[in-house]
Amino acid sequence: MKNHIVCLSTTNYHPLPTRKQNVMSRLRNSEILYFDPPVSMIAPLKDKKASAYIEKYKQPGEKVEGHENITVYALPPVLPFFNKFRWINKLNQRRMARFVRRKMREHGFTDVLLWVYSPVTADLVDLVPHKGLVYDCVDRHSAYGGLMDPALVDRMELELAGMTDRTFATADALAERLRAAQPNTVMIPNGANFERFVQAAQPQPVPEDLRDIPHPIFGFVGALQSCIEYDYLEAAAKARPDWSFVLIGKEKPGVDLTALHAMPNVHFLGLKPNEQLPQYLAHFDACLNLFAKSDLSKDVSPLKFYEYLATGHPIVSTRQPDQILQYAPLIEIADSPEEFIAACEASLTDTAPERTKARIEAGRACSWDSRVAQMCEILQEQGIL
Repeated sequence: MKNHIVCLSTTNYHPLPTRKQNVMSRLRNSEILYFDPPVSMIAPLKDKKASAYIEKYKQPGEKVEGHENITVYALPPVLPFFNKFRWINKLNQRRMARFVRRKMREHGFTDVLLWVYSPVTADLVDLVPHKGLVYDCVDRHSAYGGLMDPALVDRMELELAGMTDRTFATADALAERLRAAQPNTVMIPNGANFERFVQAAQPQPVPEDLRDIPHPIFGFVGALQSCIEYDYLEAAAKARPDWSFVLIGKEKPGVDLTALHAMPNVHFLGLKPNEQLPQYLAHFDACLNLFAKSDLSKDVSPLKFYEYLATGHPIVSTRQPDQILQYAPLIEIADSPEEFIAACEASLTDTAPERTKARIEAGRACSWDSRVAQMCEILQEQGIL
């Protein structure tokens, strides 16, 4: 008999694979309904593309290529300010629950394992029949800022954890906090698609948009959001015009990158399909992990960092998040713009075969297969899977 799993995610299944997709795609012997997060009803006022997504919930479910056991749905649009006012969240979650129950009936789902990623679902879980509840905490959600009441978000999260059969968390500090409500909280960090990213350790064809960029290339892959330490990049690009800095990822609204765009040795290549990333990483002389110091970045489990390890290439990092410190002997760490420039310089000679192999083996130990196997073993022992 197959497991029936309903996943309420905080990340759309497409286009970028995060922890949610990597976990769900490795849950064997399971039929999965994956629900993309809802869009606010006022989202089109800020982003015209949101209008199309708002209507997406009316469309049939989408099967995931290569994982036909996963069906993806968009949730109906929600009222704004749900992270600020509990009564609004309750209205939203009732609507979500009706939609989820309908899709469960359409798919003949019974004895459901409900797997959630957001504190707001504290007001939904009692409205969706389930035999087991898992909360996978990937961030300190109350630290995101914006239109929210952090105390309310923290309170909902602890309520949610207290209702679960098992809670996972991606960082020690997150797990420790949640254990106050759910003693059975287990810390399992993010991982890497090792088989994909280890390809960057072997010769790869040069992508067309990298061909004219001179070496050495210091590369960053990830969302270009406010938690990145751009001052370090700007200082290094000014100090070393003979170095190239390549940034691969989507620029988030509200982040001012004007100064970096004006620099001739900083190259923005935009978002790339995940399966193409090894071709780019193979030509980086060093990989950059650049979280700025903050309450949010401190407890991040850096997916991109584990992918960097799998490539075997040198890595230059800030001291955030905490999880990277256990790999300090394998990487260069900088605490200031000056140290960042020196760390980049040192990384160019950090290419001894034994160092490359050590990073690759560290990446292998962080594979998603290993992380999800650990989760499944815990849930099977508990009788949830």
